[in-house]
Amino acid sequence: MSEQTRPFASRYALAFIFMTQLIDTIGLGIIIPVTPKIIGELTGEGLSAAAWWGSWLMGIFALMQFLCAPAMGNLSDRFGRRPVLIISLIALAIDYAITGAAPTIAWLFIGRFLSGMAGATYPTVNAYIADVSPPEKRAANFGLTGAAFGLGFILGPGIGGFVGDHWGARAPFFVAAGFALANALFGLVVLKESLPAAQRRPFEWWRANPVGTLAALRRYPMIFGLIGVTILMRLAHDSLPTTWTYYTMLKFGWTPGDVALSLMAVGALTALSFGFLPRLVVPLIGEINAVYIGFLAAGVGYLGYAYATQPWMIYAWMVFWSFGGLSNPALNAIMSRGVPANEQGELQGALASIGSITSIAAPLIMSNLFWYFTSGRAPIHFAGASFLLAGLCELAALGFFARLQRRVAATAQPAE
Repeated sequence: MSEQTRPFASRYALAFIFMTQLIDTIGLGIIIPVTPKIIGELTGEGLSAAAWWGSWLMGIFALMQFLCAPAMGNLSDRFGRRPVLIISLIALAIDYAITGAAPTIAWLFIGRFLSGMAGATYPTVNAYIADVSPPEKRAANFGLTGAAFGLGFILGPGIGGFVGDHWGARAPFFVAAGFALANALFGLVVLKESLPAAQRRPFEWWRANPVGTLAALRRYPMIFGLIGVTILMRLAHDSLPTTWTYYTMLKFGWTPGDVALSLMAVGALTALSFGFLPRLVVPLIGEINAVYIGFLAAGVGYLGYAYATQPWMIYAWMVFWSFGGLSNPALNAIMSRGVPANEQGELQGALASIGSITSIAAPLIMSNLFWYFTSGRAPIHFAGASFLLAGLCELAALGFFARLQRRVAATAQPAE
């Protein structure tokens, strides 16, 4: 991407990208408060059974993202970011509309199936950011997606609860569909293509799947090693939505309102840590040191959650944990710099696919760990077991990252 194009990108395109991720997350948050009621209406069953159906709906979405995100990334390398991004937003709007009008539970699964196939917007958004950002600003710009997620996670449930209470359980889905469609139309007007036709590459089916994508990335040993680091980081991150509610209710007797307040605090700190920390810290200490600090802060933060003895300690460790927001944007910037422009979509598709598979694995691992160490079967009662494992995953990621950096340094040394 030429330097002449980047000034436009800095003023308009990144603002659109931020709004895309914000609206995407608001749309997800809007439907959270009313999804159990929709499932109950369609199945005629209670809350417990609705939770079971909900887990399968989440599972089919994550599975389809795992299978299809690499294809979406490869398609953006072939046809450009703009059409794939806009089509993804339209597909998301269709998914919400189908869900809102669903006459049976099967239609809910059809909606989740289609949304997972579209791969949402994550791979193409990050590929666009890599295209339009100079190397020294990539970490800061990658932080925009995390900031949008945190802010959207605050606004979405509040909007969804208000709309659901006043206009019925199905109304939030149509509001979410309207947000996604409006953003697609906005993109048609203001978004310019970031990948010139001359830099695109042919679409190859053998690379457009999780196995093929990872095999293609083996050409870049450093990138391939960092994907392993990313898996550990994602496993740790997914422990929070999986067990946070159960852990805080069991250990501290929190009410649903207490849990909601704490999650809003998590969302606010996430928005701040992703949106501002990379812009302030990375230029001063560099991307590699930012990854070290982020992994260390997140690891210690999770350990703090695991061993907290008073409710106020959760909030204190939450502030420390939020500095972990440095690691993901900096790591993404390092990886994006290691592949050419016409393979950015493939890289981001691979990362999205890995995120989807960890979203399937982490709930199984973390929830069963929590269940075992709070049941009578465990040798000790330890409700924080899942957060202990999360902390160890972050510290292990730090260790693997340091090992990769030593290998790179050794390779770069001139032969004597």
